[in-house]
Amino acid sequence: MTTESNDATTTNYHNMDFNYDNDDDYQQHQSPTNNNNSGAPSIRPAAFETEADGLNMNNRAAPSTKLSELSLPKKKSSILGASSNLVNSIVGAGIIGIPYALRMSGLWAGVLLLLLVAVLTDKSLRLLIEQASFHPKLHHLPIHTFEDLASYPYGKFGSGFVLFNMFIMAYGAMVAYLLIIKDTVPTVLGFEHGENLLERNLILIATSLLIMVPLSMQRDMASLSCTSAISVTADMILVVFVAAFSPVAETVEENGGLGEVLRTDGINSTLFVGLGILSTAMACQHSAFIVANSLEDKTRSRWSWVTKQSIGVSAILCLILGIFGYLGFLGETQGDVLNNFPMGTMQADGARILLAFTMFFTYPMESFVARHVLIMLIHNGDMDAKGGCTLENESRVEEEELGDEGGGGEGDDLTVSTSRSIIEGGGLLCMNRRQTWTLLVYLSTLFPALIFNDIGPVLSLTGAIGGGCIAYIGPGLVYLGVNGEDFLNSILARLERWRGSKDVNSNSGSGGVTEEDLPVDGDASLEIDATTSIDAYERIVSGSKPLWYYLGLFPIWCAIANKGATHLKKKTDAAFAVTGVSAESAPGDHSLLLPPPTKRDYSIALFFVCFGVVSAVAGVMSNLYVQWNNLDEVDYGDGN
Repeated sequence: MTTESNDATTTNYHNMDFNYDNDDDYQQHQSPTNNNNSGAPSIRPAAFETEADGLNMNNRAAPSTKLSELSLPKKKSSILGASSNLVNSIVGAGIIGIPYALRMSGLWAGVLLLLLVAVLTDKSLRLLIEQASFHPKLHHLPIHTFEDLASYPYGKFGSGFVLFNMFIMAYGAMVAYLLIIKDTVPTVLGFEHGENLLERNLILIATSLLIMVPLSMQRDMASLSCTSAISVTADMILVVFVAAFSPVAETVEENGGLGEVLRTDGINSTLFVGLGILSTAMACQHSAFIVANSLEDKTRSRWSWVTKQSIGVSAILCLILGIFGYLGFLGETQGDVLNNFPMGTMQADGARILLAFTMFFTYPMESFVARHVLIMLIHNGDMDAKGGCTLENESRVEEEELGDEGGGGEGDDLTVSTSRSIIEGGGLLCMNRRQTWTLLVYLSTLFPALIFNDIGPVLSLTGAIGGGCIAYIGPGLVYLGVNGEDFLNSILARLERWRGSKDVNSNSGSGGVTEEDLPVDGDASLEIDATTSIDAYERIVSGSKPLWYYLGLFPIWCAIANKGATHLKKKTDAAFAVTGVSAESAPGDHSLLLPPPTKRDYSIALFFVCFGVVSAVAGVMSNLYVQWNNLDEVDYGDGN
């Protein structure tokens, strides 16, 4: 095999998608020599075709292979460009709601929660990309999205869970962005907040159609690097404005001085309303894979640089704007803090223009995510309407391939290369599929933005439900499922030590681990022999267990880990059966892969899940309580 064919092998292998969630699909692909007489589509990569197969390629019908790279970016970003896109995804509508979040949480509690959310966000972003691209069992597989990663341990439930919450986060954010445009641009043009609703709505429609929709029509996020840099710059200037012109001194003086404010403003009963807004502000896990896939020469260290820079800049901006914005208005702080500033002043209108620029350039980021979810669910990820070979587009694809130099080759198996041009179709009227879904997503977010006026509840509920699931619960469960076998072996080893110390023979006649097989205290060089996840789980549940096992909710964690480990093995075995390429034999620098997980890693994953469940449930309940009792009401006339 020549060098060119070797390269083709690697490229085409990573184009494959091994999503076998049903037992029938799994059994069908157990043998790489499966004749597949049932009429089901063959998924053997083109790279593994024999030379004889190649002679008959022109006589074959167009394959219906699932190609997971159909919607991957064609343009790549530098670390700076990827960081700008990620900061832009974070510092969207959420940043303007940070002062309101501090009002709901309490000053001290809000600041501490913001720092905690920033640390958790950085950790979860690295966790997700590292598990997908650098895990010893998964690094050779085509995992390009959050839902791809979740599907390996949890199947369709995992991918559906991620997609559902990705859409909630993106949809809620887009509605909030449009509400902010309705708040800012008409106010600059002289229409007071809370009045002239018809004029405000018309201005919203006109500006969003002229600016947001064309930017959202772009195919790749790398195309937004320039506008993202402009948006981040506008955010920085906006933060400076709020810090400089917020009436902090007067407001603090009226409330007994800074010492009194710091002493009395610690934590509020509506703490979780504020946490929901903070989660919305910092949550970008739904954009992480899009940004990471656009990063040129993606490695663990380069991605770590992107996350640290992005989260660091975002956290600093949020802290400055949040603290100064809240101290300037305290109990009168509105969901959009700029509504607290008077109309007609050059400084306030300048800040509103900056915020509008940020919203115009941030909306497309979330639109990409929402469009991605819908295309994954409805078109199996084929954004370009080429890989699926629809009737309306098949002839155009064939024309493109016949026009290629040399005729056959890679074009015949419809493998989409990131360097090749795409003939797009599959849309409505004169639009292609990408443009059609972009417009439909825009219209679905425009209608609620025309009806509602307050972004506070939108941000809080979005963060409580979508943020809690996508930012905390999802990453924690994915880590536990992907590393489920190691987790179960670790728990089994601890239980066997306890059983041995209590002289409990839970393995009599089972040929299981005996006390002599266990590591000796103080000797880190001795390890328990690895067992399969099924064997380990059966031994765990069959024997006696100590109190800590139940208090730590380990029956739940072990059941989840067993589910994840079982499904992961099923899918990786299916991939090996099809390709003959194992994780150990796959090409690449294996020294860059992740080390084995530690107890600290598992503790962080479990904390993610618990924190996410509490924040989601308490956030929804707190929002209902606040809305029912009108605790967030502010007289808009006071701010203007």
